[in-house]
Amino acid sequence: MNRFTISLLLATMVSGCASLPDKTTAQIDNRRVEYALTRNGNKTVVFENGLGGTMDWWTKVFPEVAKNTTAFAYDRPGYGKSDPVSTPRDGMHIVDELRSLLKSKDLNPPYVLVGHSLGGLYMQLFARRYPDEVSALVLVDSTHPEQLKGAGSFENWPIWLRVMFGVAMSSVEKEELNAIDVTGEEILRLASFTGKPVAVLSALQPMKEKSTLADDANEKRKDIARLYPGSKQIWVDSGHGIPLEKPEAIISVIRDVLSQ
Repeated sequence: MNRFTISLLLATMVSGCASLPDKTTAQIDNRRVEYALTRNGNKTVVFENGLGGTMDWWTKVFPEVAKNTTAFAYDRPGYGKSDPVSTPRDGMHIVDELRSLLKSKDLNPPYVLVGHSLGGLYMQLFARRYPDEVSALVLVDSTHPEQLKGAGSFENWPIWLRVMFGVAMSSVEKEELNAIDVTGEEILRLASFTGKPVAVLSALQPMKEKSTLADDANEKRKDIARLYPGSKQIWVDSGHGIPLEKPEAIISVIRDVLSQ
């Protein structure tokens, strides 16, 4: 079972569990957006969710971070109570929508960007496209820019896994999944994000899995740190769902980069 499968299963469980405090909805840019925002300081931490996950993924992380700094989490279009949009669900559109949303809430850069899974891919693109707007990058078991290439490509997935994704995923999630290659290619065309703190939190437990897909995913898990010279890779004794399983690891890293 690969990271995307686990992500979706955990997202399903989270939907019935604790909810992120301070959530609200508002009309922004002529659409409804669900978000959480606390203002406690002049530094802003921005959270991005993974594939199939709402901002409730951060329910064990956000409140602690928000005690000492400004924190922002939201649901992308088509997630939670956020209205869907007609624009493509690739990283370029998602990043620009996020930037517009931050500006609409008077949250000025630079930001500490925190992204889990597919959210990590989007935050990589944000940091590379707009490096002057980012003070630090925290990748939480992030999707690799070439996650679905090579041995990880769709044609190498077991039939049962492809069927499960076809049944379990919403249309928005399918669009995001199908745009991973486009987003990854755009990331790798841009210069790496360097000269500022980059923390790569990687799940240790999946490293024990052995299969063609698992081996490929784990090599890419290790390779993300290489994409960011000077980054610090931290192996967390957790499955892919680090925000739920080991939230303290993320909180510690965020506090560390904020202190820098």
